[in-house]
Amino acid sequence: MMNPFKFGTIVESSFFTDRRIELQQIKSVLNSENHLILISPRRFGKTSLVVKALQESERKHIMINLQSVVSVEDFASRLLKEVFKIYKFEKLKYMIKNFRVVPTLSINPMTDGVDVAIQPMVDSRVMIEDVFSLLQMLATENDRLIVVFDEFQEIKAIDKNLDRVLRSIIQLHKNINYLFLGSQESMMREIFEKKKSPFFHFGQLLNLDKIPYEDFKLYLYDRLSFMDDADRVCDEILDFTKCHPYYTQQLASQVWEKGKNGEMENIVEEAINRLLEFHDLNFERIWLNFNNTDKRILIWLANNNKPYTLLGIAQSTISSSLKRMLKDGYVIKTTEYEVEDPFFRNWILSR
Repeated sequence: MMNPFKFGTIVESSFFTDRRIELQQIKSVLNSENHLILISPRRFGKTSLVVKALQESERKHIMINLQSVVSVEDFASRLLKEVFKIYKFEKLKYMIKNFRVVPTLSINPMTDGVDVAIQPMVDSRVMIEDVFSLLQMLATENDRLIVVFDEFQEIKAIDKNLDRVLRSIIQLHKNINYLFLGSQESMMREIFEKKKSPFFHFGQLLNLDKIPYEDFKLYLYDRLSFMDDADRVCDEILDFTKCHPYYTQQLASQVWEKGKNGEMENIVEEAINRLLEFHDLNFERIWLNFNNTDKRILIWLANNNKPYTLLGIAQSTISSSLKRMLKDGYVIKTTEYEVEDPFFRNWILSR
């Protein structure tokens, strides 16, 4: 049998876990003329959720991760490259002739795809306008397009004025749904909820939380039911991971492997220990890079305490530390602040 748990990559088909309500909300937006802002911590499965919605929509779509974009030219090039994946070359080449900045196109013999290169220019707005005008020309009422920007909070890191340029262009677009995904809640809310921001209230805001306990337990039980004590095993997994989607899949995968090999005694504890051994050196390296304040706060959080009840550190210092660790992904905030990785939390407590 194939291991029924998957983590670390986009989760599809039978590996996908629940999210029925959120999936329906996304599909509802895609069936309208509106746009969507989806916010959740890293590794909560937002990309997998959006990919599933895209697949079920059966519409043409483009997805760009802004974390991998290094310049405005790179942004435009990546968009064009994705366009060539879904539209025929013969149709596009005549449209591109009208670009004010004509890109260099080449066939990649390794992928049979089209590579795109755009030379840097002084007025990057022209280049972005041309590419997004192409998207508008391609999208029709009977062939509507979906454009997804993952990790959209990085928009200003590419160019400080790119958000304003982008907003002024796409606000006039029809037959295109734009989806903006982000893992930095404070930065995403500043972009979409601050009145002076160009993207203020640009779309429907959806926060992706952890999968509810009972729903996740049903998913686990269905795949671990071959164990005599599957109900207890599922509870132990979720109690440890606190329903974090990525780490629940990771731990359940290890438990399944042990169960199929006949290792049933203390199976969840043994699986946790095995993964801790695997990550021990990496956790050690991470820990050494924290300053003493960060370490104290992480220890405090690992013991299920609220950060601002920690004595001996100024509230402003705690805020700065939390903001930094939230950005770096070591801490998340759902109902409360917590150490993002339950295995790292366990590693901290064990020392």
